[in-house]
Amino acid sequence: MMAVVNVISCLIHIYSVGYMHHDNSIPRFMGYLSLFTFFMLALVSAPNLVQMFLGWEGVGLASYLLIGFWFHKPSANAASIKAFVMNRIGDAGLIIGLAGLFFLTHTLDIREILVHVTKGTLNQNTFSFLGMTFQAVPFICIALFLGVMGKSAQIGLHTWLPDAMEGPTPVSALIHAATMVTAGVYLLIRLNPLFAIDPHVQQFIAIMGAITCVFAATVGLVQDDIKRIIAYSTCSQLGYMVFAAGLGAVGASFFHLVTHAFFKALLFLGAGSVIHALSDEQNIENMGGLYKHIPFTYGVMWVGSLALAGIPFFAGFYSKDSILASTYASPLHSSHFVYWIGIFVAFMTALYSWRLLIKVFHGDTHADERVMAHVHESPWVMKFPLLMLAIGSVVLGYVAESFFMGGAHPHVPSWVMQAPTLAGIFGISLAFVLFHQAQFLAFSISRRFKYIYLFFLNKWFFDKIYNRIFVQGGLTLSNFLWLRIDTGIIDRFLPGGAAFVIERASMTLRTFQTGYLYHYVFVMILGVVVTLLYIFWGTWS
Repeated sequence: MMAVVNVISCLIHIYSVGYMHHDNSIPRFMGYLSLFTFFMLALVSAPNLVQMFLGWEGVGLASYLLIGFWFHKPSANAASIKAFVMNRIGDAGLIIGLAGLFFLTHTLDIREILVHVTKGTLNQNTFSFLGMTFQAVPFICIALFLGVMGKSAQIGLHTWLPDAMEGPTPVSALIHAATMVTAGVYLLIRLNPLFAIDPHVQQFIAIMGAITCVFAATVGLVQDDIKRIIAYSTCSQLGYMVFAAGLGAVGASFFHLVTHAFFKALLFLGAGSVIHALSDEQNIENMGGLYKHIPFTYGVMWVGSLALAGIPFFAGFYSKDSILASTYASPLHSSHFVYWIGIFVAFMTALYSWRLLIKVFHGDTHADERVMAHVHESPWVMKFPLLMLAIGSVVLGYVAESFFMGGAHPHVPSWVMQAPTLAGIFGISLAFVLFHQAQFLAFSISRRFKYIYLFFLNKWFFDKIYNRIFVQGGLTLSNFLWLRIDTGIIDRFLPGGAAFVIERASMTLRTFQTGYLYHYVFVMILGVVVTLLYIFWGTWS
């Protein structure tokens, strides 16, 4: 993890020199990036959960600062606040889990906690609440997983991640694709023996990860913003890591975390190169035919997409296949269901990835003529990180497989290993037909299945539901407290109202604040005299 954070952060710092060179706040941007790197390194190097929590909160702070970097944009301010609040919800669960662990083990040192787990001293611990008795370990694990859901954007606490694309593209690559969002997965891996105590907890985590995969893949298929498509892809791939860790396949989960960091950072920075070439255009419907104008970016986007789709000989092929094989071989009841979810999402991943490639680089050009007149390839300070990430996206899977998987895969039927590749190839082929050869078919399908299309387009209505219940509900409650309680009751039963009483009292007290030194000395002496009189009075009594 130290290697991943340092290498990815270094490359993105270099890329940012070119991408942000027109910005007026480069020192602030670089300062925030370095602050993030510091906190992420503190998180992954932590020998105890106190230091890990410090890094955990620090990367949340850096994320808030970087998402809202362009604070003159209301959408960026709203997105940064949303990310901060959603992560606070998850972090509340994390704090409860840490408190529970300390209560049981009297330590937050990770090694000592795992020693308690190995000895089996935690298995029978219970606690009572409101007259009910709960098993302590499952409760703690679910509380910790709530923190994972917030940081790693699992379904329910995921809504901040797509909106986080309001920050500059290097931010999207570093924080919201490569490193920060994997902190939750990292916690699952570090404490995996604890989560493995209860099979029901494992299955819950696995199913939540699988649902996140499907949700993000279906939503990503219908998005038009190039960065949001890749953001939903990140959310989907995090689901893979979470369900693998939930089922105990920590080696495969960690393997995919590392390979994903490289090819997803590559895709985000490649998208940044496209946006840079098109004068900040992000809608893929306003692109097309760019492969002749920016061939280098076109090439690296192909490499990243092939790795993401799990095509053989690219990094994602080795890590995704490891996850799916380990999932199928798991003895837990939900493992085969989760495996087939993973196959379906592999197909969907290839489908939306090639939809993006085709609409951006192929077909007719839909960009404005004035924009196309200035289309240009990125400078080498941006190309060099793309090249390094592309090399990693090709060779890393083959090179690192034995390190993460121990040189052996689970014993599963041959078709289990072949199915993900076939699903990816089928997804690419279907994308080529729907979005290149016969585009009317995609339009016909969206019209025929209008309500499903709108369901996906509206992101399963999570944002609308949250807005109606929590945002509008909070405003309604606040108005009730203001009009009915504050104005209707408190002000009514105080003479002139509470605000009037406080104002009159303040006006009286402020007359004593003259600013003259001799007045203050007089009050001090008076205070000493009164205090002495009080003491003597008590003595005489």
